[in-house]
Amino acid sequence: MSSIMTQSIHIQMTAKDIFALIVLSILWGGSFFFIEVLVELLPPLTIVTLRVFLAAVALWIIILFMKIDLPKKASHWWALVMVGALNNALPFCLITWGQTQINSGLASILNATTPFFTVVLAGAFLADEKITKGKFWGVLIGIIGTIVMIGPEALNGLSGSVLGQLAVMGAALSYAVAAVYSRRFKTIGLSPLMIATGQVTMATILLIPLTLYIDQPWTLINPGIAAWVYMAGLAFFSTVLAYILYFKLIESAGATNAALVTFLIPISAILLGVIILGESFTTLQGLGMALIGLGLLVMDGRIFKKLRTHTNA
Repeated sequence: MSSIMTQSIHIQMTAKDIFALIVLSILWGGSFFFIEVLVELLPPLTIVTLRVFLAAVALWIIILFMKIDLPKKASHWWALVMVGALNNALPFCLITWGQTQINSGLASILNATTPFFTVVLAGAFLADEKITKGKFWGVLIGIIGTIVMIGPEALNGLSGSVLGQLAVMGAALSYAVAAVYSRRFKTIGLSPLMIATGQVTMATILLIPLTLYIDQPWTLINPGIAAWVYMAGLAFFSTVLAYILYFKLIESAGATNAALVTFLIPISAILLGVIILGESFTTLQGLGMALIGLGLLVMDGRIFKKLRTHTNA
């Protein structure tokens, strides 16, 4: 174990990065509100495709208005195809199908393994994100905190569909691969806005044929104006703004730090439920949040370094 936990240079988050991570978790945590309503009105695959399609339209309007240069090389467009597949099309489909087989609590816990996969992959492929003891133990504490916060009873679903569990784990792995792969955009020179636009555009192109074949959306009943309002919120806030922020975070704070949003999303979802819907807040949820906070501190490591320095002094 010690051989892979090498001490090396690694990217630490600034106060600005931490604020961006919190805002991102709120944007993605809020998506649960939109999706909870929409799944009662539309098929999941149709929701996913409309989400990325509307986001792509909005982002292209911004790109054209701001007169941002488009990628000039075929390799750049291919990189956008890859990240669109790995960060949207594949994981969205896997999670959507997986949640038809397992409960949402277990799905959230399995999805929280994304930082673990990211730590391992980033440590293997990115020179400035090597695996450290702090990262390893921080991720482990964060996963335990997620289990405690969502509720250990969610693990009861482990005896259910193995394929459903593997699907969500596959989505977590796909997110991790996408995060590590996206670091190449820093050297390519594409802006976070262009990356977000290219990603959802390519995801839309990949998903439309599948949606037309499976859902046959022309046969669906119009869900009404309220559904379109929720869809707009999902597309513009939880997708457009969220992915611009996400790719900016990868660029400034690294793949591993950006993946930590997976731990914070359930916290945001729970707090939004308490504040907006008046849901109850339990002691276990508070304990889980505290453990996640501790995991983030362990991963960052600066507080413990200061404590050791102060003690030695």
